[in-house]
Amino acid sequence: PRAAYVVGGVDTRDLADPAAADAALAGAFVVSLELRPSTVTEHADVVLPVAAVAEKAGAYVDWEGRIRPFAQALPEAGTLADGRVLSMLADALGAPIGLPDVLSARAELDALVSGEVAPAPAAPAVAAAAVPSVGAGEALLASHHHLLDEGSLQDAEEHLAGTRRASVCRLSAATAAGIGVADGEGVAVRTARGTITLPLAVTDMPDGVVWLPTASAGSHVRPTLGALPGTVVSIGKGDLG
Repeated sequence: PRAAYVVGGVDTRDLADPAAADAALAGAFVVSLELRPSTVTEHADVVLPVAAVAEKAGAYVDWEGRIRPFAQALPEAGTLADGRVLSMLADALGAPIGLPDVLSARAELDALVSGEVAPAPAAPAVAAAAVPSVGAGEALLASHHHLLDEGSLQDAEEHLAGTRRASVCRLSAATAAGIGVADGEGVAVRTARGTITLPLAVTDMPDGVVWLPTASAGSHVRPTLGALPGTVVSIGKGDLG
């Protein structure tokens, strides 16, 4: 039987293996809950537009794990929240989840964390993995998102994009010297999947490590390299064109 997926608010470029995710969606029946075109709506058989943040009530969880609820700011919008749409789909499939509105969802979440405080979990019992070794022309990949990058929620924001950081590759002075690249010259970071080439910014950082922005102009690490931070990649001189 053909697989079916309901996907809400996901960009496959943010997943560990975007190519595998795209292939799975391409062969499935896909219902997408979305606000705008995305890598998921490209595969979707049905797209259900849902309410934007200002058009619904909900909550964020901050970096400390604290829940920060917010109220609906635009009640006249007439759109349905994604949680309500999901509940309606479940009802139609005969498998109700019993969460028709945000108050029901909050009550269930509160019930999960109410009562006595759970004891602290035991310390990890798994041995740490060995640190990969790198040879000549290799480095460990490091990466993170810039606050302003090419994420899907910043599509068509040309003026905001003008304030983004420039995309650069970062190496220590010793690692850069090892591949014969000077500050400002091109560095090519390669895997079997593909190559990203950016100008070098020599940085005070550990030797044997190369840093790239995760999803900025000219540097979409996961779809291009098929690699996650901690992967051994090849580095060398690159042509900036």
